Amino acid sequence: MSRVMKIAGLLVLICAGFMFFNNANLQVTKETGRLHLLAHRGMSQQFDRTGLTSETCTAARMLPPTHEYLENTIASMRASFLAGADIVEFDVHRTTDGQFAVFHDWTLDCRTDGKGVTREHAMTALRQLDIGYGYTADGGRTFPFRGKGVGLMPSLDEVLAAFPDKPFLINVKSNDPAEGRLLADALARLPGARRARLMVYGGDAPIATLRASLPDLKVMSRGMLKSCLVRYLGYGWTGLVPPACYNMMVLVPINVAPWLWGWPDRFLARMTRAESSVFVLGSYSGEAFSAGLDTPDDIARLPKNFTGGVMTDEIETVAPLLKQTP
Repeated sequence: MSRVMKIAGLLVLICAGFMFFNNANLQVTKETGRLHLLAHRGMSQQFDRTGLTSETCTAARMLPPTHEYLENTIASMRASFLAGADIVEFDVHRTTDGQFAVFHDWTLDCRTDGKGVTREHAMTALRQLDIGYGYTADGGRTFPFRGKGVGLMPSLDEVLAAFPDKPFLINVKSNDPAEGRLLADALARLPGARRARLMVYGGDAPIATLRASLPDLKVMSRGMLKSCLVRYLGYGWTGLVPPACYNMMVLVPINVAPWLWGWPDRFLARMTRAESSVFVLGSYSGEAFSAGLDTPDDIARLPKNFTGGVMTDEIETVAPLLKQTP
Protein backbone atom coordinates (compact mmCIF):
# COMPACT_ATOMS: atom_id res chain seq x y z
CA MET A 1 0.00 0.00 0.00
CA SER A 2 1.41 3.41 -0.95
CA ARG A 3 2.19 6.06 1.62
CA VAL A 4 -0.51 8.33 0.15
CA MET A 5 -3.16 5.64 0.53
CA LYS A 6 -2.10 5.01 4.13
CA ILE A 7 -2.41 8.72 4.92
CA ALA A 8 -5.79 8.88 3.20
CA GLY A 9 -6.99 5.86 5.17
CA LEU A 10 -5.78 7.40 8.41
CA LEU A 11 -7.61 10.65 7.64
CA VAL A 12 -10.80 8.74 6.92
CA LEU A 13 -10.51 6.94 10.26
CA ILE A 14 -9.86 10.21 12.08
CA CYS A 15 -12.90 11.84 10.44
CA ALA A 16 -15.10 8.84 11.19
CA GLY A 17 -13.92 8.83 14.79
CA PHE A 18 -14.61 12.55 15.13
CA MET A 19 -18.11 12.17 13.66
CA PHE A 20 -18.86 9.31 16.04
CA PHE A 21 -17.60 10.85 19.27
CA ASN A 22 -18.93 14.30 18.42
CA ASN A 23 -22.44 12.91 17.97
CA ALA A 24 -22.58 9.97 20.37
CA ASN A 25 -24.66 10.42 23.49
CA LEU A 26 -21.94 8.89 25.64
CA GLN A 27 -20.73 11.32 28.31
CA VAL A 28 -23.04 14.07 27.03
CA THR A 29 -24.56 16.27 29.69
CA LYS A 30 -28.28 15.54 29.53
CA GLU A 31 -30.58 18.53 29.45
CA THR A 32 -31.93 19.26 32.92
CA GLY A 33 -35.34 20.26 31.61
CA ARG A 34 -38.37 18.00 31.65
CA LEU A 35 -40.50 16.60 28.89
CA HIS A 36 -43.20 18.99 27.59
CA LEU A 37 -46.53 17.83 26.23
CA LEU A 38 -48.20 19.78 23.43
CA ALA A 39 -51.93 19.12 23.03
CA HIS A 40 -52.76 19.54 19.34
CA ARG A 41 -56.09 21.40 19.10
CA GLY A 42 -56.67 20.72 22.80
CA MET A 43 -58.96 17.85 23.77
CA SER A 44 -60.87 16.97 20.62
CA GLN A 45 -63.08 14.36 19.05
CA GLN A 46 -61.02 11.76 17.23
CA PHE A 47 -61.82 10.55 13.70
CA ASP A 48 -61.01 7.81 11.22
CA ARG A 49 -57.80 8.88 9.45
CA THR A 50 -58.04 6.34 6.62
CA GLY A 51 -57.53 7.99 3.24
CA LEU A 52 -57.59 11.54 4.55
CA THR A 53 -57.20 14.41 2.08
CA SER A 54 -57.25 18.17 2.57
CA GLU A 55 -60.91 18.10 1.55
CA THR A 56 -62.05 15.44 4.04
CA CYS A 57 -64.72 16.51 6.51
CA THR A 58 -63.32 14.88 9.64
CA ALA A 59 -66.39 15.74 11.74
CA ALA A 60 -68.42 13.43 9.48
CA ARG A 61 -66.15 10.48 10.32
CA MET A 62 -65.90 11.07 14.07
CA LEU A 63 -65.17 8.03 16.23
CA PRO A 64 -67.62 7.28 19.07
CA PRO A 65 -67.13 10.07 21.64
CA THR A 66 -65.23 9.37 24.85
CA HIS A 67 -65.53 12.90 26.27
CA GLU A 68 -67.61 16.04 25.81
CA TYR A 69 -65.04 18.47 24.42
CA LEU A 70 -64.80 20.06 20.98
CA GLU A 71 -61.46 21.22 19.60
CA ASN A 72 -60.37 24.85 19.66
CA THR A 73 -62.70 25.84 22.48
CA ILE A 74 -61.83 27.38 25.83
CA ALA A 75 -63.37 24.42 27.66
CA SER A 76 -61.23 22.03 25.60
CA MET A 77 -58.08 24.02 26.35
CA ARG A 78 -58.83 24.11 30.07
CA ALA A 79 -59.41 20.35 30.10
CA SER A 80 -56.12 19.83 28.23
CA PHE A 81 -54.11 21.72 30.81
CA LEU A 82 -55.86 19.82 33.61
CA ALA A 83 -55.08 16.54 31.84
CA GLY A 84 -51.35 17.32 31.82
CA ALA A 85 -50.67 19.49 28.76
CA ASP A 86 -47.88 22.03 29.11
CA ILE A 87 -48.80 23.78 25.85
CA VAL A 88 -51.99 23.82 23.79
CA GLU A 89 -52.12 24.35 20.03
CA PHE A 90 -55.01 26.15 18.38
CA ASP A 91 -55.85 27.47 14.90
CA VAL A 92 -56.70 31.01 13.84
CA HIS A 93 -58.31 32.78 10.87
CA ARG A 94 -58.54 36.53 10.50
CA THR A 95 -62.09 37.87 10.32
CA THR A 96 -63.68 40.73 8.42
CA ASP A 97 -63.90 42.84 11.60
CA GLY A 98 -60.16 42.68 12.29
CA GLN A 99 -60.10 39.88 14.85
CA PHE A 100 -58.82 36.30 14.80
CA ALA A 101 -61.32 33.46 15.10
CA VAL A 102 -60.09 30.28 16.81
CA PHE A 103 -61.29 27.53 14.48
CA HIS A 104 -59.59 24.83 12.42
CA ASP A 105 -61.36 24.60 9.07
CA TRP A 106 -60.93 26.89 6.08
CA THR A 107 -64.71 26.72 5.57
CA LEU A 108 -67.63 26.48 7.98
CA ASP A 109 -69.66 23.84 6.18
CA CYS A 110 -68.17 20.70 7.74
CA ARG A 111 -68.43 21.33 11.49
CA THR A 112 -70.92 24.15 11.86
CA ASP A 113 -74.37 25.24 10.76
CA GLY A 114 -72.74 28.07 8.81
CA LYS A 115 -71.65 28.28 5.18
CA GLY A 116 -68.68 29.67 3.30
CA VAL A 117 -65.07 30.58 3.95
CA THR A 118 -64.32 31.20 7.62
CA ARG A 119 -62.26 34.36 7.06
CA GLU A 120 -65.06 35.94 5.04
CA HIS A 121 -67.19 36.37 8.15
CA ALA A 122 -67.15 38.76 11.10
CA MET A 123 -66.32 37.47 14.56
CA THR A 124 -69.74 38.62 15.75
CA ALA A 125 -71.38 36.28 13.21
CA LEU A 126 -69.03 33.38 13.90
CA ARG A 127 -69.89 33.50 17.60
CA GLN A 128 -73.52 32.70 16.75
CA LEU A 129 -72.70 29.39 15.05
CA ASP A 130 -73.08 25.89 16.44
CA ILE A 131 -69.58 24.44 16.09
CA GLY A 132 -70.82 20.97 17.08
CA TYR A 133 -73.46 20.83 14.37
CA GLY A 134 -71.73 18.50 11.89
CA TYR A 135 -70.20 15.84 14.15
CA THR A 136 -71.50 12.32 13.56
CA ALA A 137 -70.10 8.88 14.31
CA ASP A 138 -72.75 6.85 12.50
CA GLY A 139 -72.90 8.27 9.00
CA GLY A 140 -75.36 11.04 9.78
CA ARG A 141 -78.01 9.10 11.69
CA THR A 142 -77.26 10.96 14.92
CA PHE A 143 -75.40 14.17 15.77
CA PRO A 144 -74.44 14.00 19.45
CA PHE A 145 -72.99 17.53 19.65
CA ARG A 146 -75.63 19.34 17.63
CA GLY A 147 -77.01 22.25 19.64
CA LYS A 148 -74.23 22.01 22.22
CA GLY A 149 -71.66 24.15 20.43
CA VAL A 150 -73.58 27.39 19.99
CA GLY A 151 -71.40 30.36 20.87
CA LEU A 152 -68.30 28.27 21.60
CA MET A 153 -66.04 29.62 18.84
CA PRO A 154 -63.70 32.03 20.68
CA SER A 155 -61.50 34.81 19.42
CA LEU A 156 -57.74 34.93 19.93
CA ASP A 157 -58.17 37.76 22.44
CA GLU A 158 -60.67 35.71 24.44
CA VAL A 159 -58.32 32.73 24.63
CA LEU A 160 -55.37 34.81 25.78
CA ALA A 161 -57.55 36.57 28.36
CA ALA A 162 -58.88 33.26 29.68
CA PHE A 163 -55.36 31.85 30.11
CA PRO A 164 -53.09 34.82 30.84
CA ASP A 165 -50.10 32.74 31.92
CA LYS A 166 -50.38 29.57 29.81
CA PRO A 167 -48.14 28.71 26.83
CA PHE A 168 -49.78 28.30 23.43
CA LEU A 169 -48.84 27.34 19.89
CA ILE A 170 -50.86 29.35 17.36
CA ASN A 171 -51.43 27.91 13.88
CA VAL A 172 -52.04 30.46 11.12
CA LYS A 173 -54.21 28.59 8.65
CA SER A 174 -53.56 30.74 5.58
CA ASN A 175 -50.54 31.64 3.46
CA ASP A 176 -51.55 35.31 3.34
CA PRO A 177 -48.74 37.71 4.35
CA ALA A 178 -51.38 40.24 5.43
CA GLU A 179 -52.47 37.76 8.08
CA GLY A 180 -48.93 37.73 9.41
CA ARG A 181 -48.95 41.53 9.69
CA LEU A 182 -52.28 41.55 11.52
CA LEU A 183 -51.17 38.85 13.92
CA ALA A 184 -47.89 40.67 14.54
CA ASP A 185 -49.87 43.80 15.42
CA ALA A 186 -52.06 41.82 17.83
CA LEU A 187 -49.14 40.08 19.55
CA ALA A 188 -47.06 43.26 19.70
CA ARG A 189 -49.69 44.71 22.06
CA LEU A 190 -48.97 41.97 24.59
CA PRO A 191 -46.37 42.38 27.34
CA GLY A 192 -43.03 40.86 26.35
CA ALA A 193 -43.26 38.22 29.09
CA ARG A 194 -46.65 37.07 27.78
CA ARG A 195 -45.46 36.97 24.18
CA ALA A 196 -42.47 34.86 25.25
CA ARG A 197 -44.90 32.06 26.17
CA LEU A 198 -46.30 31.90 22.65
CA MET A 199 -45.10 30.20 19.47
CA VAL A 200 -46.61 30.51 15.99
CA TYR A 201 -46.49 28.31 12.90
CA GLY A 202 -48.21 28.33 9.54
CA GLY A 203 -47.71 29.26 5.88
CA ASP A 204 -44.32 30.50 4.71
CA ALA A 205 -45.57 33.99 3.74
CA PRO A 206 -47.36 35.02 6.97
CA ILE A 207 -44.64 33.49 9.13
CA ALA A 208 -41.91 35.39 7.25
CA THR A 209 -43.86 38.60 7.81
CA LEU A 210 -44.39 37.77 11.46
CA ARG A 211 -40.70 37.02 12.04
CA ALA A 212 -39.67 40.29 10.41
CA SER A 213 -41.99 42.20 12.75
CA LEU A 214 -41.33 40.20 15.93
CA PRO A 215 -37.88 38.60 15.66
CA ASP A 216 -37.98 37.51 19.31
CA LEU A 217 -40.99 35.24 18.71
CA LYS A 218 -40.42 31.52 18.10
CA VAL A 219 -42.03 30.65 14.77
CA MET A 220 -42.02 27.87 12.19
CA SER A 221 -43.22 27.29 8.65
CA ARG A 222 -42.80 24.26 6.42
CA GLY A 223 -40.10 26.06 4.43
CA MET A 224 -38.24 27.05 7.60
CA LEU A 225 -38.38 23.52 8.98
CA LYS A 226 -37.11 21.98 5.74
CA SER A 227 -34.28 24.50 5.56
CA CYS A 228 -33.27 23.77 9.14
CA LEU A 229 -33.35 19.97 9.00
CA VAL A 230 -31.75 19.63 5.56
CA ARG A 231 -28.84 21.81 6.59
CA TYR A 232 -28.50 20.06 9.92
CA LEU A 233 -28.38 16.68 8.19
CA GLY A 234 -25.72 18.12 5.89
CA TYR A 235 -23.25 19.41 8.46
CA GLY A 236 -24.72 18.95 11.93
CA TRP A 237 -22.15 16.20 12.49
CA THR A 238 -19.64 19.01 13.11
CA GLY A 239 -21.64 20.14 16.11
CA LEU A 240 -22.60 23.37 14.36
CA VAL A 241 -26.27 24.37 14.27
CA PRO A 242 -27.36 26.01 10.99
CA PRO A 243 -28.56 29.61 11.36
CA ALA A 244 -31.83 28.41 9.81
CA CYS A 245 -32.49 26.44 13.03
CA TYR A 246 -32.16 29.37 15.45
CA ASN A 247 -35.04 30.69 17.57
CA MET A 248 -37.73 28.49 16.11
CA MET A 249 -40.02 25.61 16.82
CA VAL A 250 -38.52 22.40 15.41
CA LEU A 251 -41.06 19.66 14.64
CA VAL A 252 -39.38 16.27 14.28
CA PRO A 253 -41.30 13.26 12.91
CA ILE A 254 -40.54 10.20 15.04
CA ASN A 255 -39.29 8.24 12.01
CA VAL A 256 -36.89 11.05 11.02
CA ALA A 257 -35.50 11.69 14.50
CA PRO A 258 -32.94 8.80 14.60
CA TRP A 259 -31.25 10.22 11.47
CA LEU A 260 -30.49 13.55 13.13
CA TRP A 261 -26.90 13.96 14.26
CA GLY A 262 -26.59 13.46 18.01
CA TRP A 263 -30.18 12.33 18.53
CA PRO A 264 -31.51 12.65 21.14
CA ASP A 265 -29.39 14.30 23.83
CA ARG A 266 -26.76 16.13 21.79
CA PHE A 267 -29.39 17.27 19.29
CA LEU A 268 -31.63 18.64 22.05
CA ALA A 269 -28.68 20.37 23.72
CA ARG A 270 -27.66 21.99 20.44
CA MET A 271 -31.17 23.22 19.72
CA THR A 272 -31.51 24.58 23.25
CA ARG A 273 -28.32 26.60 22.75
CA ALA A 274 -29.85 27.87 19.51
CA GLU A 275 -32.91 28.98 21.56
CA SER A 276 -35.17 26.57 19.67
CA SER A 277 -37.79 24.18 21.02
CA VAL A 278 -38.02 20.59 19.72
CA PHE A 279 -41.28 18.63 19.54
CA VAL A 280 -41.61 15.06 18.28
CA LEU A 281 -44.75 14.10 16.39
CA GLY A 282 -46.02 11.16 14.36
CA SER A 283 -44.29 9.61 11.37
CA TYR A 284 -43.75 11.56 8.17
CA SER A 285 -44.77 9.65 5.04
CA GLY A 286 -44.23 12.23 2.31
CA GLU A 287 -47.57 13.93 2.86
CA ALA A 288 -48.57 16.77 5.15
CA PHE A 289 -48.04 15.59 8.70
CA SER A 290 -50.04 16.70 11.69
CA ALA A 291 -50.77 13.49 13.62
CA GLY A 292 -49.23 13.32 17.05
CA LEU A 293 -47.88 10.53 19.20
CA ASP A 294 -51.17 9.13 20.43
CA THR A 295 -50.81 5.50 21.51
CA PRO A 296 -48.67 3.45 23.91
CA ASP A 297 -46.85 2.03 20.86
CA ASP A 298 -46.09 5.58 19.68
CA ILE A 299 -44.77 6.57 23.08
CA ALA A 300 -42.59 3.45 23.24
CA ARG A 301 -40.64 4.82 20.25
CA LEU A 302 -39.39 7.79 22.27
CA PRO A 303 -35.87 7.60 23.73
CA LYS A 304 -35.70 6.71 27.40
CA ASN A 305 -35.93 9.74 29.71
CA PHE A 306 -36.64 12.02 26.76
CA THR A 307 -36.55 15.72 27.73
CA GLY A 308 -37.83 17.36 24.55
CA GLY A 309 -41.40 18.06 23.56
CA VAL A 310 -44.10 15.66 22.40
CA MET A 311 -47.09 16.65 20.27
CA THR A 312 -50.21 14.56 20.75
CA ASP A 313 -53.82 14.56 19.60
CA GLU A 314 -54.85 12.54 22.65
CA ILE A 315 -53.52 14.33 25.70
CA GLU A 316 -55.84 12.42 28.01
CA THR A 317 -54.27 9.12 26.87
CA VAL A 318 -50.65 10.19 26.56
CA ALA A 319 -50.18 12.35 29.67
CA PRO A 320 -50.62 9.44 32.12
CA LEU A 321 -48.06 7.43 30.16
CA LEU A 322 -45.40 10.14 30.30
CA LYS A 323 -46.03 11.99 33.54
CA GLN A 324 -46.20 10.82 37.11
CA THR A 325 -48.85 13.44 37.85
CA PRO A 326 -50.91 15.78 35.64
